[in-house]
Amino acid sequence: MAKLPAPPLPKVLNPSPKRPGQGNGKVTAADQVKEVGTSTIDWIDERTSLSGVGRWAMFRKIPKGTNWFYTLGSATLFAFLSQAVTGVFLAMYYDPSPTRAYESARFITNEAFLGEFVRGMHKWGATVMVVLIFLHMARTFFFGAYKYPRELNWVIGVALLVLTFVMALTGYLLPFDQRSFWATIVANNITASGPLIGPYLGDFLRGGPEFGATTLSRFYAIHMLIVPGAIIALIGAHLYLVAKLGTTAPPWLKAEQDASLVEERA
Repeated sequence: MAKLPAPPLPKVLNPSPKRPGQGNGKVTAADQVKEVGTSTIDWIDERTSLSGVGRWAMFRKIPKGTNWFYTLGSATLFAFLSQAVTGVFLAMYYDPSPTRAYESARFITNEAFLGEFVRGMHKWGATVMVVLIFLHMARTFFFGAYKYPRELNWVIGVALLVLTFVMALTGYLLPFDQRSFWATIVANNITASGPLIGPYLGDFLRGGPEFGATTLSRFYAIHMLIVPGAIIALIGAHLYLVAKLGTTAPPWLKAEQDASLVEERA
């Protein structure tokens, strides 16, 4: 029985001809896959213009003297992404109920596959993120990157620092062991002793006048939903302003004067 020929590929899926001196004229499966990927990206970009956004964000001028201190912001972002990924896996096994929280944390550590590793990454990643965000803020301050026109970006960074502390505080209670329980009570009492809004903020965090079962679910909701959403939104605004305004040069570098301008002044 004669074998029917394969149907022809659509024009958009046919690979473009090779350049002179490239290959021997034969089209391989890898070439077809590469061409399909390129055509798909071109099709999406033609309708969304995302390549322009990517060029605007990635290809920009940077000042002389840029060094490893400028990577502290990216390192903090990486720490947050690590916290987000490991937090998602931990949430798959964690049960935010007063009777099951401690047992679910124990199950993650002792029985779940790679549970101890993921929980360790999340636990120590929180400490790393706090250290990195402090170093990033110190670099911004000492390099004078908080001055005009970057004041708003400095304010956003301070808000991100506060949200990082809130994330650390709310996450500390979730194992619901004796240490986290009493430490959170102390932290909540300190919050409630603040002026004006302190008592109202303490009641909000407790979920009532007393520290009880509602407190754990409230801390879990704040830790998993409210604070991460706010952090993601502020990080987007922070990165937008960094790309728009650029980065500042190190304070020990002085701007070079144009030789022609110096001659004119003389």
